[in-house]
Amino acid sequence: MDDLRVHPTTADPPPPPSSSSNPTSPKHSGQNQKPQNLTPPPEIYVVQLPREQIFRVPPPENARKFEALTRRKPRRSCCRRCCCFTLCLVLLLFVAAAVSAGVMHFVFRFKSPKYAVTDISIKGMNLTSAAPISPDFNVSVRAENPNGKVGIYYLKGSAVTVFYSDVKLSNGVFPVFYQPKKNVTAFSTSLTGSTVVLGAAVRRELMNAQNQGRVPLVVNVKAPVKIKVGSAKTWEITAKVKCDVVVDALSERAKIVSNKCRYNVRLW
Repeated sequence: MDDLRVHPTTADPPPPPSSSSNPTSPKHSGQNQKPQNLTPPPEIYVVQLPREQIFRVPPPENARKFEALTRRKPRRSCCRRCCCFTLCLVLLLFVAAAVSAGVMHFVFRFKSPKYAVTDISIKGMNLTSAAPISPDFNVSVRAENPNGKVGIYYLKGSAVTVFYSDVKLSNGVFPVFYQPKKNVTAFSTSLTGSTVVLGAAVRRELMNAQNQGRVPLVVNVKAPVKIKVGSAKTWEITAKVKCDVVVDALSERAKIVSNKCRYNVRLW
């Protein structure tokens, strides 16, 4: 009996699967199979800080604006400080003036001085020529201080002017003197005009007023004064006097037809 020997044989590799054997299309395979994420998810850490320790960095344009405003702030603060100081000073002066006026009125019974133009002499008023004129006025004034406890100092820097309508005819100064309590002082002051030009209409009005015997003039006085109460003196006060004077002629022998003066005081 023959010996049976089994020799190993190399089997042929199985045929590759055909397309027909796998009916799943790429479209269906993509829908059914999920992609596998081989990267592990990152770890997330949450850090909580107090609100007061959170700092915000502004953008560069905001930083430039902040620097500009920071530089401008001291100037604004200085101006505000100066305005506050000025307002406080004005308020303090107003309160001091009000207190002084109250003391003068209620304690010393201060009465306003009385003024009157008693005489007036006029030279150089040539109304027949169109040339400039230089009139001279000599004005006599009566000043009365009716107060029994108050004296008045008339200081330098005064001004006296004579007007016809809006035309200034001459100007001068008030004399410097001290008027004691319960006193009446009469004085004269010389006023001069230089190259005063009168228009044709003004000359015609003055000539008509002179023919009627009523020439209206205005005498304005502005004088710095100080009020003396006992041994104390006030600060410098500006006294204003306006006198409406009507004369019968523009000559040396002019007579006053009517005279009315008003007195006003400016405390500073």
